[in-house]
Amino acid sequence: MSLPEVVSRARWRAAREELLVREKAATRARDALNAERRRLPMVEVEEEYVFEGGDGKADLLDLFDGRDQLVVYHFMFAPEWDAGCRSCSGFLDQIGHLAHLKARGTTLAAVSRAPYTKILPFKARMGWTVPWYSSYGSDFNHDFEVTLEHEGELVERPGVSCFLRDRDRVFHTYSTYERGLDGLGSTTGFLDLTALGRQEEWEEPKGRASALGAPAGSERIRYHDEYED
Repeated sequence: MSLPEVVSRARWRAAREELLVREKAATRARDALNAERRRLPMVEVEEEYVFEGGDGKADLLDLFDGRDQLVVYHFMFAPEWDAGCRSCSGFLDQIGHLAHLKARGTTLAAVSRAPYTKILPFKARMGWTVPWYSSYGSDFNHDFEVTLEHEGELVERPGVSCFLRDRDRVFHTYSTYERGLDGLGSTTGFLDLTALGRQEEWEEPKGRASALGAPAGSERIRYHDEYED
């Protein structure tokens, strides 16, 4: 095994401070990239997709659960499989308490192509509380490019898609796939993919921090059992 070089505390401190300069530059670059993502145009979703979840049939607007934003995790689970993807399962395992996303008007849900009768027992086995819907029989997975045709066969890939609603109209704002999911799993990581972002005053473009009529992002944080949904 190749291990780091052993040095004195003084040499470590000098190397650490040199790296910190680059880390701060990467943070500023990430902030700028997130701002550009929030400036992306959006597309109205006019297709009437039908999903199935714990409360029966649902449309895309139902998946918002009354909130302004929706983040969909495209969980790889094909209809012919007996269980969900192991890598996707590891991804869901790392997701924290959903109350912090909900407090920023954002719903997180998983969607798979497998029938709900297969999803339900697997979800129970894993002990997850993330809402999970079946898109079986609809074009949702195809339209958002997570079920693809390759050499005459259908293949799955993981992804995240973000949506924003204006009353009863739904808009697609962003999608990313595969390595684009690296580093996701935290509340801020998901919010950085959305049109409204973390809703902090320092974020660009201006004017979205108060979009939900509540204090800006960090001032809104509570213990997860203190939020009023």
